Amino acid sequence: MLINKEERIKYLGFDDLWFSIIGILILSGIAAYLFNDPFLLLSWPEKVLSWVISLFFTIIDWFVNRSIMIHLRKKYPAFADDAKRITLFFLAIVVTVVAVDFLGGTLISQIQGVNYFISWSRIKVLLPIIIISIMSMAIYEAIYYNVRLKKSVREEEHSKRLLVQAQLDALLNQAQPHFFFNTLNTLRDIIDQNSKEEAKEFVDKLSDMYRFLLEAGKENLVPLKNELRFAKAYIHIQSERFGDNLRLNWDIPEAVLNKMIVPMSLQLLLENAIKHNVISKAKPLTIHVAVRDNKLVVNNKIEPKSTKLPSTKVGLANIKKRYMLISGKSIEVQNDGNRFRVSLPLVTT
Repeated sequence: MLINKEERIKYLGFDDLWFSIIGILILSGIAAYLFNDPFLLLSWPEKVLSWVISLFFTIIDWFVNRSIMIHLRKKYPAFADDAKRITLFFLAIVVTVVAVDFLGGTLISQIQGVNYFISWSRIKVLLPIIIISIMSMAIYEAIYYNVRLKKSVREEEHSKRLLVQAQLDALLNQAQPHFFFNTLNTLRDIIDQNSKEEAKEFVDKLSDMYRFLLEAGKENLVPLKNELRFAKAYIHIQSERFGDNLRLNWDIPEAVLNKMIVPMSLQLLLENAIKHNVISKAKPLTIHVAVRDNKLVVNNKIEPKSTKLPSTKVGLANIKKRYMLISGKSIEVQNDGNRFRVSLPLVTT
C-alpha cells in the first residue's frame, strides 16, 4: 500500500495521498449515479446507502489497481518495457473492476436478499466505470513517465558532464607537460648563453608560473586578468632569452578583465608564435594581443624559421577542444600567408 511518503514518491512519482482521496470520492459518486437509475428519485437515505456501497467498491478497485501498478513498475522499470507494462496494467484494470463488481455485488445481494446477475445493462454501466478508472490510472502513468524522463535527462546530463570533465582533465594534463617541455628547452638555452644568476632568476619566475598552474589546474575557466598575469610572466621569461627582439603590444580594456577564458590558452598561443617564427635583431617578432568584439585576438607577422622544430601537436588543437567542451564555442584561426591570427571567445559566467 506504500504508507511511507518516501516510498510513494519513489514508485508513484509523487505523493498521491490527496489525489487518491479526491479520485476515490469523485469515482464513487459517478458509480453511485450510474448504478442507480434514476438516482435523483431515490430518497436521501437510499442515496447515502448507494454512495457508501459505491465508495466501498471504488476503494477496493482503486487500491487493487494501484498495487498492481506498483508491482508492474517494480517488475518492468525500464523505458523499453513501458508498452508491455502499460498494456498489462490496463488489462488488469478491466479484470479488477469486473471482478470487484461481481464479488462485491454477490456479497451485497446475499445481505439484502437480492440475486446478483450479470446482464447487458449492467455491463453497459460497468463500461464507463472501467473507462474512468483507466483515465484515473493514466494520470498516474503520465506523472510517473514525466518524473522518470526528467530523472533520465538529469542522469544523462550528469554523465555527459563527467565525460566532459574527464576529457578536459586529459587535455589540461596534456598541455602542462607540453609547457614544461618547452620551458626546459628555454632554460637550457639560457644556461648556455647567460650567467648562472640569470638562470636562477629564470627558475624563480618559472616557480611562480607553476604556482599559477597548480591553482588554475582545478578550473575549466579563469578570469582574463589571471591568464594575462600568467602570460606576461611567461613573456618576461622569454625576454631573458630574446631581449628586445621579442615585443608584445597589449590592448586590453579594464572592463573585460573579469571575463573568463580557458586557462593556458593565451600562453599556448604566445608559445606557438615564439616557437615557429624567426626572432632576431634583423627580424624582431611583435605579437599583438587585443580585445575585439568580445574576443581576445592574438596576431603576429609570419616569419617562418628555416628549420622546423619538432612539434608535439598540442597547442591549437588543445585549445580548440577545450573551448568546444566548456562553452560550445569555437576559436577562429586565420592565416593569409602574411599574418597569423587567432581569436579566443571571452566567456561570461
